[in-house]
Amino acid sequence: QVQLVESGGGLVQAGGSLRLSCAASGRTDNNNVMGWFRQAPGKEREFVAAHTWKSGNTRYADSVKGRFTISRDGAKNTVYLQMNSLKPEDTALYYCAARYGTILHSLDERYDYWGQGTQVTVTS
Repeated sequence: QVQLVESGGGLVQAGGSLRLSCAASGRTDNNNVMGWFRQAPGKEREFVAAHTWKSGNTRYADSVKGRFTISRDGAKNTVYLQMNSLKPEDTALYYCAARYGTILHSLDERYDYWGQGTQVTVTS
């Protein structure tokens, strides 16, 4: 089992920045893939970014490429999502997810563990 706890969400104006954190505990090891997903009201959950713990490879959704950066702190077992140049359309509940393996899946059904989510609201 892996437990995930997100933090760092909030209210920000368009053009601003936020950094989300996801603290992992339990059965964590170098064979994990960590992902960020988001779900806006009335919409399906969508992929944002993913990161392999061992190699550091990353993958981003086209909508956030160049604005968001996923990274990790191995000593803290924490994954971050740095979000810059935020837009109102980035408003959503952001979830951290984890799976075993090395493939940077963008499908949420491929992830086994989920956090509770942290709300990000971007005002225009």
